[in-house]
Amino acid sequence: MSYTIDSRQGISYPAAFLILTGLLLVSFVVGSLAGAAVWAAMTGKGILTMQTDMFDPKYVNVIRVVQLVSTFFIFFVPAIITASILNRKPLKFLGYNDWFDAKTAGITLLVMLVSLPLVGALTELNKMIPVPASMETLFRQMEDAYEKQVKIMSKMDGFGDYFLSIIVMALGPAIFEETFFRGGLQNILHKWTGRKWMPLIITSVVFSAIHFSYYGFIPRMALGIILGLLYLRSGSLWMSILAHFINNALVVSVIFYLTSQGRPIEDAMEDTDPLWVGAVALVAIVCLFMYFKKFSEDVKKQKMPVEDRALEEQWLA
Repeated sequence: MSYTIDSRQGISYPAAFLILTGLLLVSFVVGSLAGAAVWAAMTGKGILTMQTDMFDPKYVNVIRVVQLVSTFFIFFVPAIITASILNRKPLKFLGYNDWFDAKTAGITLLVMLVSLPLVGALTELNKMIPVPASMETLFRQMEDAYEKQVKIMSKMDGFGDYFLSIIVMALGPAIFEETFFRGGLQNILHKWTGRKWMPLIITSVVFSAIHFSYYGFIPRMALGIILGLLYLRSGSLWMSILAHFINNALVVSVIFYLTSQGRPIEDAMEDTDPLWVGAVALVAIVCLFMYFKKFSEDVKKQKMPVEDRALEEQWLA
Protein backbone atom coordinates (compact mmCIF):
# COMPACT_ATOMS: atom_id res chain seq x y z
CA MET A 1 0.00 0.00 0.00
CA SER A 2 1.28 3.49 -0.86
CA TYR A 3 0.34 6.60 1.05
CA THR A 4 1.35 10.25 0.64
CA ILE A 5 1.68 13.17 3.02
CA ASP A 6 -1.87 14.14 2.04
CA SER A 7 -3.36 10.78 3.10
CA ARG A 8 -5.63 10.91 6.12
CA GLN A 9 -4.55 8.81 9.08
CA GLY A 10 -6.53 5.69 9.94
CA ILE A 11 -8.19 5.21 6.54
CA SER A 12 -6.87 2.17 4.67
CA TYR A 13 -7.39 1.39 0.99
CA PRO A 14 -9.53 -1.71 1.78
CA ALA A 15 -11.74 0.58 3.88
CA ALA A 16 -11.83 3.09 1.03
CA PHE A 17 -12.91 0.33 -1.36
CA LEU A 18 -15.79 -0.62 0.93
CA ILE A 19 -16.77 3.03 1.31
CA LEU A 20 -16.73 3.57 -2.45
CA THR A 21 -18.81 0.49 -3.26
CA GLY A 22 -21.23 1.24 -0.41
CA LEU A 23 -21.69 4.80 -1.59
CA LEU A 24 -22.29 3.53 -5.13
CA LEU A 25 -25.23 1.45 -3.94
CA VAL A 26 -26.63 4.40 -1.99
CA SER A 27 -26.03 6.77 -4.89
CA PHE A 28 -28.24 4.71 -7.20
CA VAL A 29 -31.13 5.58 -4.89
CA VAL A 30 -30.05 9.20 -4.46
CA GLY A 31 -29.48 9.61 -8.20
CA SER A 32 -32.91 8.17 -8.99
CA LEU A 33 -34.57 10.50 -6.48
CA ALA A 34 -32.66 13.49 -7.85
CA GLY A 35 -33.65 12.57 -11.39
CA ALA A 36 -37.29 12.19 -10.35
CA ALA A 37 -37.19 15.62 -8.68
CA VAL A 38 -35.79 17.20 -11.86
CA TRP A 39 -38.42 15.42 -13.94
CA ALA A 40 -41.27 16.68 -11.76
CA ALA A 41 -39.89 20.22 -11.71
CA MET A 42 -39.38 20.43 -15.48
CA THR A 43 -42.52 18.62 -16.64
CA GLY A 44 -45.01 19.28 -13.86
CA LYS A 45 -45.93 15.60 -14.04
CA GLY A 46 -45.87 13.05 -11.26
CA ILE A 47 -43.24 10.36 -10.97
CA LEU A 48 -45.77 7.51 -11.16
CA THR A 49 -45.92 7.78 -14.95
CA MET A 50 -42.28 8.82 -15.34
CA GLN A 51 -41.08 5.38 -16.46
CA THR A 52 -43.53 5.42 -19.37
CA ASP A 53 -43.28 9.11 -20.20
CA MET A 54 -39.48 8.92 -20.52
CA PHE A 55 -39.99 7.02 -23.78
CA ASP A 56 -41.98 9.95 -25.20
CA PRO A 57 -39.79 11.93 -27.66
CA LYS A 58 -41.45 15.23 -26.70
CA TYR A 59 -39.65 15.07 -23.33
CA VAL A 60 -36.23 14.49 -24.91
CA ASN A 61 -34.57 17.59 -23.41
CA VAL A 62 -35.95 16.79 -19.96
CA ILE A 63 -34.68 13.23 -20.32
CA ARG A 64 -31.22 14.56 -21.14
CA VAL A 65 -31.13 16.74 -18.05
CA VAL A 66 -32.44 13.91 -15.86
CA GLN A 67 -29.75 11.62 -17.27
CA LEU A 68 -27.01 14.18 -16.56
CA VAL A 69 -28.16 14.81 -12.98
CA SER A 70 -28.59 11.11 -12.23
CA THR A 71 -25.15 10.22 -13.58
CA PHE A 72 -23.58 13.01 -11.53
CA PHE A 73 -25.00 11.64 -8.29
CA ILE A 74 -24.47 7.97 -9.14
CA PHE A 75 -20.81 8.13 -10.18
CA PHE A 76 -19.17 11.49 -9.46
CA VAL A 77 -20.41 12.09 -5.92
CA PRO A 78 -19.34 8.70 -4.44
CA ALA A 79 -15.84 9.08 -5.88
CA ILE A 80 -15.44 12.63 -4.56
CA ILE A 81 -16.72 11.71 -1.10
CA THR A 82 -14.47 8.64 -0.87
CA ALA A 83 -11.42 10.58 -2.06
CA SER A 84 -12.18 13.35 0.48
CA ILE A 85 -12.35 10.78 3.29
CA LEU A 86 -9.10 9.16 2.16
CA ASN A 87 -7.05 12.19 1.18
CA ARG A 88 -6.79 15.89 2.01
CA LYS A 89 -6.54 16.68 -1.70
CA PRO A 90 -9.32 14.58 -3.24
CA LEU A 91 -9.05 15.89 -6.81
CA LYS A 92 -5.32 15.26 -6.86
CA PHE A 93 -5.86 11.77 -5.46
CA LEU A 94 -8.35 10.99 -8.25
CA GLY A 95 -5.86 12.11 -10.90
CA TYR A 96 -6.99 15.63 -11.74
CA ASN A 97 -3.55 17.00 -12.59
CA ASP A 98 -1.57 18.45 -15.50
CA TRP A 99 0.70 15.46 -16.13
CA PHE A 100 0.14 15.61 -19.89
CA ASP A 101 0.98 17.74 -22.91
CA ALA A 102 -0.16 18.19 -26.51
CA LYS A 103 1.75 15.09 -27.65
CA THR A 104 0.17 12.74 -25.10
CA ALA A 105 -3.26 14.23 -25.83
CA GLY A 106 -2.65 13.72 -29.56
CA ILE A 107 -1.72 10.06 -29.09
CA THR A 108 -4.82 9.65 -26.92
CA LEU A 109 -6.90 10.95 -29.84
CA LEU A 110 -5.21 8.51 -32.23
CA VAL A 111 -5.76 5.60 -29.82
CA MET A 112 -9.47 6.30 -29.69
CA LEU A 113 -9.79 6.67 -33.46
CA VAL A 114 -7.97 3.38 -34.03
CA SER A 115 -10.07 1.68 -31.34
CA LEU A 116 -13.28 2.25 -33.33
CA PRO A 117 -12.74 -0.72 -35.71
CA LEU A 118 -11.60 -2.83 -32.74
CA VAL A 119 -14.85 -2.07 -30.92
CA GLY A 120 -16.79 -2.83 -34.10
CA ALA A 121 -15.07 -6.20 -34.50
CA LEU A 122 -15.58 -7.11 -30.84
CA THR A 123 -19.26 -6.21 -31.19
CA GLU A 124 -19.46 -8.74 -34.02
CA LEU A 125 -17.58 -11.28 -31.88
CA ASN A 126 -19.94 -10.69 -28.95
CA LYS A 127 -22.91 -11.49 -31.19
CA MET A 128 -21.31 -14.78 -32.27
CA ILE A 129 -21.18 -16.17 -28.74
CA PRO A 130 -24.10 -18.62 -28.32
CA VAL A 131 -26.40 -18.26 -25.34
CA PRO A 132 -29.43 -20.30 -24.16
CA ALA A 133 -32.72 -19.29 -25.78
CA SER A 134 -34.19 -18.10 -22.47
CA MET A 135 -31.17 -15.91 -21.77
CA GLU A 136 -31.14 -14.63 -25.34
CA THR A 137 -34.73 -13.42 -24.93
CA LEU A 138 -33.81 -11.58 -21.73
CA PHE A 139 -30.67 -10.07 -23.24
CA ARG A 140 -32.59 -8.93 -26.31
CA GLN A 141 -35.26 -7.26 -24.17
CA MET A 142 -32.56 -5.42 -22.22
CA GLU A 143 -30.85 -4.39 -25.46
CA ASP A 144 -34.11 -3.20 -27.01
CA ALA A 145 -34.90 -1.06 -23.96
CA TYR A 146 -31.37 0.39 -24.01
CA GLU A 147 -31.51 1.14 -27.74
CA LYS A 148 -34.95 2.70 -27.40
CA GLN A 149 -33.68 5.07 -24.71
CA VAL A 150 -30.61 5.96 -26.79
CA LYS A 151 -32.77 6.65 -29.83
CA ILE A 152 -34.91 9.08 -27.85
CA MET A 153 -31.91 10.87 -26.35
CA SER A 154 -30.29 10.99 -29.80
CA LYS A 155 -33.20 12.86 -31.35
CA MET A 156 -31.58 16.06 -32.64
CA ASP A 157 -33.52 18.62 -34.67
CA GLY A 158 -30.70 21.12 -35.04
CA PHE A 159 -27.28 22.24 -33.86
CA GLY A 160 -28.69 23.28 -30.48
CA ASP A 161 -29.91 19.75 -29.80
CA TYR A 162 -26.60 18.39 -31.08
CA PHE A 163 -24.62 20.61 -28.69
CA LEU A 164 -26.83 19.59 -25.76
CA SER A 165 -26.42 15.93 -26.71
CA ILE A 166 -22.64 16.34 -26.73
CA ILE A 167 -22.81 17.74 -23.19
CA VAL A 168 -25.23 15.12 -21.85
CA MET A 169 -24.17 12.00 -23.77
CA ALA A 170 -20.44 12.67 -24.23
CA LEU A 171 -18.92 15.19 -21.81
CA GLY A 172 -21.01 14.43 -18.71
CA PRO A 173 -20.54 10.64 -18.76
CA ALA A 174 -16.84 11.06 -19.61
CA ILE A 175 -16.19 13.19 -16.52
CA PHE A 176 -18.53 11.44 -14.09
CA GLU A 177 -17.81 7.82 -15.08
CA GLU A 178 -14.05 8.25 -15.39
CA THR A 179 -13.94 9.93 -11.99
CA PHE A 180 -15.60 6.89 -10.44
CA PHE A 181 -14.14 4.00 -12.43
CA ARG A 182 -10.59 5.09 -13.17
CA GLY A 183 -9.95 7.81 -10.56
CA GLY A 184 -11.85 5.95 -7.86
CA LEU A 185 -12.20 2.19 -8.29
CA GLN A 186 -9.11 1.37 -10.38
CA ASN A 187 -6.95 3.84 -8.44
CA ILE A 188 -7.94 2.47 -5.03
CA LEU A 189 -7.53 -1.17 -6.12
CA HIS A 190 -4.12 -0.34 -7.57
CA LYS A 191 -2.93 1.39 -4.40
CA TRP A 192 -4.41 -1.40 -2.27
CA THR A 193 -2.89 -4.37 -4.12
CA GLY A 194 0.20 -2.76 -5.65
CA ARG A 195 -0.73 -4.45 -8.93
CA LYS A 196 -1.58 -2.83 -12.24
CA TRP A 197 -3.42 -5.28 -14.50
CA MET A 198 -5.73 -6.92 -11.97
CA PRO A 199 -7.34 -3.60 -10.87
CA LEU A 200 -7.54 -2.53 -14.52
CA ILE A 201 -9.33 -5.72 -15.62
CA ILE A 202 -11.70 -5.77 -12.62
CA THR A 203 -12.63 -2.13 -13.18
CA SER A 204 -13.19 -2.72 -16.91
CA VAL A 205 -15.49 -5.68 -16.21
CA VAL A 206 -17.53 -3.65 -13.70
CA PHE A 207 -17.56 -0.67 -16.09
CA SER A 208 -19.06 -2.83 -18.83
CA ALA A 209 -21.44 -4.79 -16.60
CA ILE A 210 -22.97 -1.69 -15.06
CA HIS A 211 -24.25 -0.60 -18.50
CA PHE A 212 -26.50 -3.71 -18.58
CA SER A 213 -25.84 -4.56 -22.22
CA TYR A 214 -24.87 -8.16 -22.97
CA TYR A 215 -24.32 -7.64 -26.70
CA GLY A 216 -22.05 -4.70 -25.94
CA PHE A 217 -20.26 -6.30 -22.98
CA ILE A 218 -16.99 -7.37 -24.67
CA PRO A 219 -16.43 -4.20 -26.73
CA ARG A 220 -17.28 -1.99 -23.73
CA MET A 221 -14.90 -4.00 -21.53
CA ALA A 222 -12.17 -3.53 -24.15
CA LEU A 223 -12.90 0.18 -24.16
CA GLY A 224 -12.60 0.15 -20.37
CA ILE A 225 -9.19 -1.49 -20.64
CA ILE A 226 -8.02 1.19 -23.08
CA LEU A 227 -9.31 3.96 -20.82
CA GLY A 228 -7.68 2.31 -17.82
CA LEU A 229 -4.34 2.04 -19.61
CA LEU A 230 -4.44 5.70 -20.58
CA TYR A 231 -5.03 6.60 -16.94
CA LEU A 232 -2.41 4.16 -15.66
CA ARG A 233 0.32 5.23 -18.09
CA SER A 234 -0.27 8.98 -17.88
CA GLY A 235 -1.22 9.24 -14.21
CA SER A 236 -3.72 11.89 -15.29
CA LEU A 237 -7.47 11.39 -15.23
CA TRP A 238 -7.80 14.01 -17.96
CA MET A 239 -6.43 11.57 -20.54
CA SER A 240 -9.07 8.93 -19.86
CA ILE A 241 -11.74 11.66 -19.71
CA LEU A 242 -10.56 12.98 -23.08
CA ALA A 243 -10.61 9.49 -24.59
CA HIS A 244 -14.06 8.70 -23.18
CA PHE A 245 -15.37 12.02 -24.48
CA ILE A 246 -13.93 11.42 -27.96
CA ASN A 247 -15.54 7.98 -28.13
CA ASN A 248 -18.98 9.24 -27.09
CA ALA A 249 -18.79 12.45 -29.12
CA LEU A 250 -17.97 10.50 -32.29
CA VAL A 251 -21.05 8.32 -31.79
CA VAL A 252 -23.28 11.37 -31.20
CA SER A 253 -21.79 13.13 -34.22
CA VAL A 254 -22.33 10.15 -36.50
CA ILE A 255 -25.94 9.86 -35.34
CA PHE A 256 -26.48 13.59 -35.90
CA TYR A 257 -25.03 13.36 -39.40
CA LEU A 258 -27.02 10.27 -40.38
CA THR A 259 -30.32 11.60 -39.09
CA SER A 260 -29.73 14.95 -40.80
CA GLN A 261 -29.37 12.95 -44.04
CA GLY A 262 -32.66 11.19 -43.36
CA ARG A 263 -31.05 7.88 -42.45
CA PRO A 264 -32.11 5.82 -39.38
CA ILE A 265 -30.17 5.86 -36.11
CA GLU A 266 -29.83 2.07 -36.38
CA ASP A 267 -27.21 2.59 -39.12
CA ALA A 268 -24.90 4.05 -36.46
CA MET A 269 -25.86 1.79 -33.58
CA GLU A 270 -25.49 -1.48 -35.50
CA ASP A 271 -22.16 -0.73 -37.15
CA THR A 272 -19.71 -3.69 -36.91
CA ASP A 273 -16.39 -4.64 -38.51
CA PRO A 274 -14.82 -7.96 -39.59
CA LEU A 275 -12.66 -9.70 -37.01
CA TRP A 276 -9.50 -9.28 -39.11
CA VAL A 277 -10.00 -5.51 -39.09
CA GLY A 278 -10.19 -5.62 -35.30
CA ALA A 279 -6.95 -7.65 -35.19
CA VAL A 280 -5.14 -5.02 -37.27
CA ALA A 281 -6.56 -2.26 -35.06
CA LEU A 282 -5.37 -4.10 -31.95
CA VAL A 283 -1.80 -4.25 -33.27
CA ALA A 284 -1.94 -0.53 -34.06
CA ILE A 285 -3.24 0.25 -30.55
CA VAL A 286 -0.42 -1.74 -28.94
CA CYS A 287 2.13 0.23 -30.99
CA LEU A 288 0.50 3.53 -30.06
CA PHE A 289 0.59 2.62 -26.38
CA MET A 290 4.32 1.94 -26.65
CA TYR A 291 4.81 5.52 -27.80
CA PHE A 292 2.28 6.80 -25.28
CA LYS A 293 4.13 5.14 -22.41
CA LYS A 294 7.43 6.73 -23.42
CA PHE A 295 6.05 10.22 -23.92
CA SER A 296 3.85 10.15 -20.82
CA GLU A 297 6.77 9.03 -18.64
CA ASP A 298 8.84 11.98 -19.86
CA VAL A 299 5.97 14.39 -19.14
CA LYS A 300 5.41 12.94 -15.65
CA LYS A 301 9.09 13.38 -14.81
CA GLN A 302 8.84 17.03 -15.80
CA LYS A 303 5.55 17.86 -14.08
CA MET A 304 5.20 15.42 -11.19
CA PRO A 305 6.08 16.89 -7.77
CA VAL A 306 9.23 15.45 -6.19
CA GLU A 307 7.36 13.73 -3.35
CA ASP A 308 5.03 11.99 -5.81
CA ARG A 309 7.97 10.83 -7.94
CA ALA A 310 9.69 9.48 -4.85
CA LEU A 311 6.58 7.46 -4.01
CA GLU A 312 5.99 6.15 -7.52
CA GLU A 313 9.62 5.26 -8.23
CA GLN A 314 10.14 3.93 -4.70
CA TRP A 315 13.26 5.94 -3.95
CA LEU A 316 13.11 4.62 -0.38
CA ALA A 317 12.81 0.89 0.14
